[in-house]
Amino acid sequence: MKFQLENQFTFHMSLKFVLFFGYKTINRMKNVLWIMVILSNGIACKSPIAKDPSLSIEKKTIVYDSTIANQWGADDYGMKSYVLVLLKRGPNRTQDSIKREELQAAHMANITKLANEGKLLVAGPMVDTGAIRGIYLFDVRTVEEAKKLTETDPAIQAGSLIMEMHPWYGSAAMMEIPRLHKMGTKKKF
Repeated sequence: MKFQLENQFTFHMSLKFVLFFGYKTINRMKNVLWIMVILSNGIACKSPIAKDPSLSIEKKTIVYDSTIANQWGADDYGMKSYVLVLLKRGPNRTQDSIKREELQAAHMANITKLANEGKLLVAGPMVDTGAIRGIYLFDVRTVEEAKKLTETDPAIQAGSLIMEMHPWYGSAAMMEIPRLHKMGTKKKF
């Protein structure tokens, strides 16, 4: 019965998602969602839990923790709303390597500031040469809030990058990524 209810919920949420966003947007977001899956799996595979079998979740009984759920802002499904930003190649791409390095340094400083404020959970570049240059995942409820935050980015101000924003409903455990990232960071930008 539990399995059946979970499938009905998943189908219902998927249907609502399709009706709200439309097929075209979903197809564009497919690659971004794969990135989020890869990020989640990468964290799990590289975590101390994956290396030390005694810490394995399989050996422990996982129980609901209302303190953690409240700390993360989770709903009853362990989920919450975020805003996912696709950073795309903008119209004003400078060819001057010194100006480009200065702009990149200012861009990185802004990312660090937003992360330290607790608003930016995930940021990173794409490793291919396509139009999408990077992503942000903001811990905000509305696209308008995320727009204000991205407007502080010098690369966006200069027109080197432009934004495409989407409300995203995902695991509230994404709130742990900044803390886990610090645990695995040897060098800083």
